[in-house]
Amino acid sequence: MKHSTALPYPPRFVRQHGGILARLLTMLLALTGLVAAAAWWWLSQPLPTSTPTVEYSVEAGSTPREVAQGWAEAGVQTSPWVLYQWFRWSGQSRQIRAGSYELKQGASARDLLRMMVQGDESLARVKLIEGWTFQRWREELAKADGLEPTTRDWTAQQIMDALGLPGVPAEGRFFPDTYAYAKGNTDLAVMRRAQHAMQKHLDAAWAQRDSQTPLKSADEALILASIVEKETGQDADRPLIAGVFTNRLRIGMPLQTDPTVIYGLGDSFDGDLRRVHLRTDTPFNTYTRRGLLPSPIAMPGKAALMAAVRPAQTKALYFVARGDGSSAFSATLDEHNRAVNLYQRTPRKNP
Repeated sequence: MKHSTALPYPPRFVRQHGGILARLLTMLLALTGLVAAAAWWWLSQPLPTSTPTVEYSVEAGSTPREVAQGWAEAGVQTSPWVLYQWFRWSGQSRQIRAGSYELKQGASARDLLRMMVQGDESLARVKLIEGWTFQRWREELAKADGLEPTTRDWTAQQIMDALGLPGVPAEGRFFPDTYAYAKGNTDLAVMRRAQHAMQKHLDAAWAQRDSQTPLKSADEALILASIVEKETGQDADRPLIAGVFTNRLRIGMPLQTDPTVIYGLGDSFDGDLRRVHLRTDTPFNTYTRRGLLPSPIAMPGKAALMAAVRPAQTKALYFVARGDGSSAFSATLDEHNRAVNLYQRTPRKNP
Protein backbone atom coordinates (compact mmCIF):
# COMPACT_ATOMS: atom_id res chain seq x y z
CA MET A 1 0.00 0.00 0.00
CA LYS A 2 1.42 3.35 -1.01
CA HIS A 3 1.56 6.18 1.47
CA SER A 4 0.82 9.66 0.31
CA THR A 5 3.71 12.08 0.55
CA ALA A 6 1.67 15.05 -0.47
CA LEU A 7 2.55 18.35 1.26
CA PRO A 8 -0.15 19.96 3.39
CA TYR A 9 -0.12 22.72 0.84
CA PRO A 10 0.23 22.29 -2.91
CA PRO A 11 3.71 23.11 -4.27
CA ARG A 12 2.26 25.97 -6.22
CA PHE A 13 0.81 27.46 -2.95
CA VAL A 14 4.14 27.11 -1.20
CA ARG A 15 5.92 28.75 -4.11
CA GLN A 16 3.47 31.60 -4.14
CA HIS A 17 3.07 32.15 -0.37
CA GLY A 18 6.13 30.63 1.30
CA GLY A 19 7.94 33.91 1.42
CA ILE A 20 4.98 35.58 3.04
CA LEU A 21 4.73 32.85 5.68
CA ALA A 22 8.41 33.13 6.42
CA ARG A 23 8.16 36.86 6.82
CA LEU A 24 5.12 36.48 9.10
CA LEU A 25 6.98 33.94 11.21
CA THR A 26 9.97 36.23 11.42
CA MET A 27 7.76 39.15 12.41
CA LEU A 28 6.01 36.99 15.02
CA LEU A 29 9.33 35.96 16.53
CA ALA A 30 10.55 39.53 16.50
CA LEU A 31 7.32 40.71 18.12
CA THR A 32 7.64 38.01 20.78
CA GLY A 33 11.18 39.13 21.43
CA LEU A 34 10.09 42.74 21.72
CA VAL A 35 7.33 41.81 24.15
CA ALA A 36 9.77 39.79 26.24
CA ALA A 37 12.29 42.63 26.20
CA ALA A 38 9.59 45.13 27.16
CA ALA A 39 8.43 42.88 29.98
CA TRP A 40 12.00 42.44 31.22
CA TRP A 41 12.54 46.20 31.08
CA TRP A 42 9.28 46.85 32.97
CA LEU A 43 10.19 44.39 35.70
CA SER A 44 13.41 46.24 36.40
CA GLN A 45 11.90 49.74 36.41
CA PRO A 46 10.74 51.51 39.60
CA LEU A 47 7.03 51.14 40.15
CA PRO A 48 5.30 54.52 40.20
CA THR A 49 3.74 55.23 43.59
CA SER A 50 1.46 57.93 44.95
CA THR A 51 3.61 58.38 48.09
CA PRO A 52 7.30 57.77 48.95
CA THR A 53 6.27 54.64 50.87
CA VAL A 54 3.24 52.50 50.14
CA GLU A 55 1.99 50.28 52.96
CA TYR A 56 -0.20 47.25 52.41
CA SER A 57 -1.12 44.24 54.54
CA VAL A 58 -1.64 40.93 52.78
CA GLU A 59 -4.32 39.05 54.65
CA ALA A 60 -4.07 35.29 55.08
CA GLY A 61 -5.94 33.53 52.29
CA SER A 62 -5.73 36.43 49.81
CA THR A 63 -5.55 35.39 46.16
CA PRO A 64 -2.77 36.75 43.91
CA ARG A 65 -5.39 38.77 42.03
CA GLU A 66 -6.60 40.32 45.30
CA VAL A 67 -3.02 41.10 46.32
CA ALA A 68 -2.36 42.88 43.01
CA GLN A 69 -5.59 44.85 43.36
CA GLY A 70 -4.74 45.71 46.96
CA TRP A 71 -1.36 47.17 46.04
CA ALA A 72 -2.95 49.25 43.32
CA GLU A 73 -5.54 50.62 45.75
CA ALA A 74 -2.84 51.29 48.35
CA GLY A 75 -0.90 53.56 46.00
CA VAL A 76 1.09 51.54 43.44
CA GLN A 77 0.20 53.37 40.24
CA THR A 78 0.22 50.55 37.75
CA SER A 79 -2.41 48.22 36.33
CA PRO A 80 -3.47 45.57 38.87
CA TRP A 81 -4.02 43.25 35.89
CA VAL A 82 -0.40 43.68 34.83
CA LEU A 83 0.80 43.06 38.39
CA TYR A 84 -1.35 39.97 38.62
CA GLN A 85 0.02 38.64 35.31
CA TRP A 86 3.54 39.16 36.60
CA PHE A 87 2.73 37.23 39.76
CA ARG A 88 1.36 34.35 37.66
CA TRP A 89 4.12 34.39 35.05
CA SER A 90 6.80 34.27 37.78
CA GLY A 91 5.51 30.94 39.04
CA GLN A 92 5.66 32.28 42.61
CA SER A 93 2.14 33.64 43.00
CA ARG A 94 1.19 30.91 45.47
CA GLN A 95 4.27 31.58 47.59
CA ILE A 96 3.15 35.08 48.60
CA ARG A 97 3.03 35.29 52.39
CA ALA A 98 0.55 37.13 54.57
CA GLY A 99 2.02 40.09 56.43
CA SER A 100 2.48 43.87 56.59
CA TYR A 101 4.71 45.30 53.87
CA GLU A 102 6.21 48.62 52.88
CA LEU A 103 7.11 49.35 49.26
CA LYS A 104 9.57 52.22 49.11
CA GLN A 105 9.90 54.55 46.18
CA GLY A 106 12.31 53.16 43.59
CA ALA A 107 11.36 49.50 44.12
CA SER A 108 10.50 47.41 41.06
CA ALA A 109 7.78 44.85 40.45
CA ARG A 110 10.46 42.21 40.89
CA ASP A 111 11.37 43.73 44.27
CA LEU A 112 7.71 43.77 45.26
CA LEU A 113 7.18 40.09 44.58
CA ARG A 114 10.47 39.09 46.18
CA MET A 115 9.52 40.99 49.36
CA MET A 116 6.19 39.15 49.67
CA VAL A 117 7.60 35.72 48.81
CA GLN A 118 10.39 36.09 51.38
CA GLY A 119 7.98 37.50 53.97
CA ASP A 120 10.16 40.58 54.36
CA GLU A 121 7.63 42.45 56.47
CA SER A 122 7.89 46.09 57.45
CA LEU A 123 8.82 46.36 61.10
CA ALA A 124 7.94 49.06 63.59
CA ARG A 125 9.83 49.53 66.84
CA VAL A 126 9.00 50.37 70.42
CA LYS A 127 11.58 51.17 73.09
CA LEU A 128 11.61 50.36 76.80
CA ILE A 129 13.98 52.69 78.65
CA GLU A 130 16.01 51.69 81.71
CA GLY A 131 14.34 53.01 84.85
CA TRP A 132 10.84 53.19 83.41
CA THR A 133 7.99 51.81 85.46
CA PHE A 134 5.61 49.23 84.08
CA GLN A 135 2.86 51.85 83.84
CA ARG A 136 5.14 54.15 81.82
CA TRP A 137 5.93 51.35 79.40
CA ARG A 138 2.24 50.50 78.97
CA GLU A 139 1.69 54.10 77.95
CA GLU A 140 4.44 53.76 75.36
CA LEU A 141 3.00 50.51 74.00
CA ALA A 142 -0.41 52.16 73.70
CA LYS A 143 1.11 54.77 71.37
CA ALA A 144 3.18 52.31 69.30
CA ASP A 145 2.43 52.39 65.58
CA GLY A 146 0.50 49.37 64.33
CA LEU A 147 0.60 47.48 67.63
CA GLU A 148 -2.71 45.82 68.52
CA PRO A 149 -3.67 46.97 72.07
CA THR A 150 -4.87 43.58 73.31
CA THR A 151 -4.17 44.42 76.96
CA ARG A 152 -5.56 47.95 76.90
CA ASP A 153 -8.29 47.22 79.45
CA TRP A 154 -6.40 44.58 81.42
CA THR A 155 -4.99 44.97 84.90
CA ALA A 156 -1.30 44.37 85.48
CA GLN A 157 -2.14 41.07 87.16
CA GLN A 158 -4.25 39.93 84.21
CA ILE A 159 -1.24 40.58 81.99
CA MET A 160 1.03 38.53 84.24
CA ASP A 161 -1.55 35.74 84.32
CA ALA A 162 -1.57 35.70 80.51
CA LEU A 163 2.24 35.50 80.56
CA GLY A 164 2.08 32.46 82.81
CA LEU A 165 3.24 34.31 85.94
CA PRO A 166 0.21 34.45 88.22
CA GLY A 167 0.87 36.27 91.48
CA VAL A 168 4.13 37.82 90.23
CA PRO A 169 4.22 41.64 90.26
CA ALA A 170 4.63 43.13 86.80
CA GLU A 171 7.06 45.82 87.92
CA GLY A 172 10.63 45.13 86.91
CA ARG A 173 9.84 41.99 84.92
CA PHE A 174 10.47 43.39 81.44
CA PHE A 175 13.91 43.99 79.98
CA PRO A 176 14.70 47.50 78.70
CA ASP A 177 15.49 47.28 74.99
CA THR A 178 14.20 48.22 71.54
CA TYR A 179 11.68 45.69 70.25
CA ALA A 180 10.88 45.36 66.54
CA TYR A 181 7.53 43.95 65.52
CA ALA A 182 5.40 43.50 62.42
CA LYS A 183 2.43 45.81 62.28
CA GLY A 184 -0.64 44.00 63.49
CA ASN A 185 1.20 42.19 66.28
CA THR A 186 -0.18 42.52 69.80
CA ASP A 187 1.22 44.40 72.75
CA LEU A 188 1.06 41.15 74.72
CA ALA A 189 3.40 39.50 72.22
CA VAL A 190 5.96 42.30 72.72
CA MET A 191 5.54 42.05 76.50
CA ARG A 192 6.16 38.32 76.33
CA ARG A 193 9.44 38.86 74.50
CA ALA A 194 10.50 41.54 76.98
CA GLN A 195 9.62 39.32 79.94
CA HIS A 196 11.57 36.39 78.51
CA ALA A 197 14.53 38.71 77.88
CA MET A 198 14.49 39.95 81.48
CA GLN A 199 14.37 36.43 82.85
CA LYS A 200 17.30 35.44 80.64
CA HIS A 201 19.42 38.43 81.72
CA LEU A 202 18.44 38.01 85.37
CA ASP A 203 19.36 34.31 85.36
CA ALA A 204 22.69 35.11 83.69
CA ALA A 205 23.49 37.83 86.25
CA TRP A 206 22.49 35.69 89.21
CA ALA A 207 24.78 32.91 87.99
CA GLN A 208 27.68 35.41 88.21
CA ARG A 209 26.83 36.75 91.69
CA ASP A 210 29.48 37.51 94.26
CA SER A 211 29.76 34.62 96.68
CA GLN A 212 29.54 37.07 99.61
CA THR A 213 26.32 38.78 98.50
CA PRO A 214 23.63 39.15 101.17
CA LEU A 215 20.98 38.66 98.48
CA LYS A 216 19.12 35.40 98.86
CA SER A 217 17.54 35.00 95.42
CA ALA A 218 17.48 36.28 91.87
CA ASP A 219 14.25 38.12 92.69
CA GLU A 220 16.05 40.05 95.45
CA ALA A 221 18.77 40.90 92.92
CA LEU A 222 16.09 42.25 90.59
CA ILE A 223 14.65 44.43 93.36
CA LEU A 224 18.06 45.83 94.30
CA ALA A 225 18.93 46.40 90.63
CA SER A 226 15.78 48.49 90.19
CA ILE A 227 16.81 50.74 93.09
CA VAL A 228 20.34 51.07 91.72
CA GLU A 229 18.91 51.97 88.31
CA LYS A 230 16.79 54.78 89.74
CA GLU A 231 19.62 56.17 91.89
CA THR A 232 22.31 56.18 89.18
CA GLY A 233 23.16 59.47 87.50
CA GLN A 234 26.35 58.32 85.80
CA ASP A 235 27.19 54.82 84.64
CA ALA A 236 30.51 54.77 86.46
CA ASP A 237 28.76 55.21 89.81
CA ARG A 238 26.43 52.25 89.41
CA PRO A 239 28.66 49.56 91.05
CA LEU A 240 29.50 51.92 93.92
CA ILE A 241 25.84 52.72 94.56
CA ALA A 242 25.14 48.99 94.56
CA GLY A 243 28.06 48.60 97.00
CA VAL A 244 26.53 51.13 99.40
CA PHE A 245 23.17 49.36 99.43
CA THR A 246 24.83 45.96 99.75
CA ASN A 247 26.78 47.21 102.78
CA ARG A 248 23.60 48.52 104.37
CA LEU A 249 21.76 45.24 103.77
CA ARG A 250 24.65 43.33 105.29
CA ILE A 251 24.58 45.28 108.58
CA GLY A 252 20.79 45.74 108.73
CA MET A 253 20.87 49.47 108.07
CA PRO A 254 17.81 51.02 106.33
CA LEU A 255 18.40 51.69 102.65
CA GLN A 256 16.91 55.19 102.97
CA THR A 257 16.56 55.93 99.27
CA ASP A 258 14.15 58.54 97.93
CA PRO A 259 13.06 56.74 94.73
CA THR A 260 11.47 53.96 96.78
CA VAL A 261 9.48 56.49 98.81
CA ILE A 262 8.30 58.21 95.63
CA TYR A 263 7.25 54.88 94.13
CA GLY A 264 5.24 54.07 97.25
CA LEU A 265 3.40 57.40 97.06
CA GLY A 266 2.12 56.51 93.61
CA ASP A 267 -0.12 59.03 91.85
CA SER A 268 -0.31 61.19 94.98
CA PHE A 269 3.29 62.32 94.51
CA ASP A 270 3.33 65.85 93.07
CA GLY A 271 7.04 66.01 92.22
CA ASP A 272 8.09 67.64 95.48
CA LEU A 273 9.43 65.15 98.05
CA ARG A 274 8.95 66.51 101.58
CA ARG A 275 9.86 65.34 105.07
CA VAL A 276 6.30 64.23 105.73
CA HIS A 277 6.67 61.78 102.86
CA LEU A 278 9.74 60.24 104.45
CA ARG A 279 7.73 59.65 107.64
CA THR A 280 4.66 58.25 105.82
CA ASP A 281 4.91 54.48 106.04
CA THR A 282 4.26 52.39 102.92
CA PRO A 283 5.62 48.97 101.93
CA PHE A 284 8.13 50.88 99.77
CA ASN A 285 9.33 53.45 102.32
CA THR A 286 12.95 52.51 103.02
CA TYR A 287 13.16 55.18 105.72
CA THR A 288 10.48 53.52 107.85
CA ARG A 289 11.27 49.89 106.91
CA ARG A 290 14.48 47.92 106.77
CA GLY A 291 15.55 45.47 104.12
CA LEU A 292 14.42 45.11 100.53
CA LEU A 293 11.07 46.00 99.00
CA PRO A 294 8.18 43.67 98.18
CA SER A 295 8.87 44.20 94.46
CA PRO A 296 11.09 46.20 92.08
CA ILE A 297 10.29 49.87 91.51
CA ALA A 298 11.38 50.08 87.86
CA MET A 299 12.84 48.16 84.93
CA PRO A 300 16.60 47.72 85.46
CA GLY A 301 19.01 47.24 82.57
CA LYS A 302 21.84 44.74 82.25
CA ALA A 303 24.42 47.01 83.91
CA ALA A 304 22.20 47.51 86.95
CA LEU A 305 21.58 43.77 87.22
CA MET A 306 25.31 43.08 87.17
CA ALA A 307 26.01 45.85 89.69
CA ALA A 308 23.45 44.37 92.07
CA VAL A 309 25.06 40.93 92.05
CA ARG A 310 28.69 42.09 91.76
CA PRO A 311 28.85 45.46 93.54
CA ALA A 312 32.04 47.45 93.98
CA GLN A 313 34.08 46.52 97.04
CA THR A 314 33.77 49.68 99.10
CA LYS A 315 33.44 50.77 102.72
CA ALA A 316 30.98 53.51 101.78
CA LEU A 317 27.63 53.57 103.53
CA TYR A 318 26.42 56.90 102.13
CA PHE A 319 26.30 58.82 98.89
CA VAL A 320 24.95 62.19 97.81
CA ALA A 321 24.37 63.71 94.38
CA ARG A 322 26.95 66.32 93.39
CA GLY A 323 24.56 68.09 91.06
CA ASP A 324 26.37 67.13 87.86
CA GLY A 325 24.96 63.62 87.65
CA SER A 326 27.73 62.01 89.69
CA SER A 327 27.69 61.07 93.38
CA ALA A 328 30.05 61.59 96.32
CA PHE A 329 30.56 58.52 98.51
CA SER A 330 31.33 58.47 102.23
CA ALA A 331 32.18 55.78 104.76
CA THR A 332 31.04 57.70 107.85
CA LEU A 333 28.08 59.89 108.71
CA ASP A 334 30.36 62.87 109.44
CA GLU A 335 31.91 62.62 105.97
CA HIS A 336 28.45 62.31 104.49
CA ASN A 337 27.15 65.39 106.29
CA ARG A 338 30.08 67.42 105.02
CA ALA A 339 29.36 66.20 101.48
CA VAL A 340 25.69 67.12 101.86
CA ASN A 341 26.64 70.64 103.01
CA LEU A 342 29.02 70.95 100.08
CA TYR A 343 26.83 69.65 97.29
CA GLN A 344 23.29 70.23 98.52
CA ARG A 345 23.23 73.58 100.27
CA THR A 346 19.46 73.92 99.78
CA PRO A 347 17.82 72.00 102.65
CA ARG A 348 14.98 69.57 102.03
CA LYS A 349 11.67 71.40 102.15
CA ASN A 350 9.46 71.04 105.20
CA PRO A 351 5.72 70.26 104.91
